[in-house]
Amino acid sequence: MNLMNNVPTLLVLAAGMGSRYGGLKQLDPVGPSGEIIIDYSIYDAVKAGFGKVVFLIRKDIEDVFRDTIGNRYAGKIDIAYAFQGVDDLPEGYAAPPDREKPWGTGHAVLMTESEVDSPFAVINADDFYGRSAFELMASFLSGSAPDSANFAMVGFILRNTLSDNGTVSRGVCFISPDGALEKVVESTKIAKTENGALNLAEGEDVKELTGEEIVSMNMWGFTPMVFQELKSQFNEFLDENLNTPKSEFFIPFAVDRMIREGAASVKVLKSSDSWFGVTYREDKPVVIDGIRKLVDAGVYPEKLF
Repeated sequence: MNLMNNVPTLLVLAAGMGSRYGGLKQLDPVGPSGEIIIDYSIYDAVKAGFGKVVFLIRKDIEDVFRDTIGNRYAGKIDIAYAFQGVDDLPEGYAAPPDREKPWGTGHAVLMTESEVDSPFAVINADDFYGRSAFELMASFLSGSAPDSANFAMVGFILRNTLSDNGTVSRGVCFISPDGALEKVVESTKIAKTENGALNLAEGEDVKELTGEEIVSMNMWGFTPMVFQELKSQFNEFLDENLNTPKSEFFIPFAVDRMIREGAASVKVLKSSDSWFGVTYREDKPVVIDGIRKLVDAGVYPEKLF
């Protein structure tokens, strides 16, 4: 456990890594010395002042994850592991036989409670967020009391997160004049256009976009207070959705409810960095080129670890 409660923890959601990449040993390098995206997140987190990393993974990939990824950070930052599985449910609930996937990102965060006792950030394993995102979040979390219900989210400018190779799903943020998150509206089919962006999905509220909107890329800042709220909401979610095979309990849905009910506030920390991710196979050269430019500019060394 991290006893330095003013030193933030980084929670990396990596339970889906093996399935998305066809095995961890096939992870695509994007850095000049064979680095993968997650390496840059850990490097940035260490530089920003995070004191511990918790990897949320599946139990069946534990050994290969430790060997392929986790062990390379030994001596750089404290490392811990937590696990998410289909059968990891509260007492009184049992997963139906046709359930294949775990229960979503909100459930994933819940599975880390035993390893997190300080303010913490949540990120996706396969998204490149940039140095400033970690610095903004570390600064916010370092000033947070462990029992605070004041949370945070790093927001990115939409145009910095779009793909030239197809549509993307983004959470469009509505922000109050004082910088607080009012709600996140999921827009599931955003296409890049000459004048900005357009949501092509049928029946969704947000349609035409300028590209200047602030969007969520699933980088959240919480305190341990969030676990109690997630437990309560997850139980209600299971009461309604236990037998729906593909239903998932997502972080943005849980946060949106906390805001609506006055259980928490969320400050939006705005990053002007470009987000990188391989939504499509054709995106990989763009990621490699973007990181190469950052290395050439001196933001990262030629070899991270």
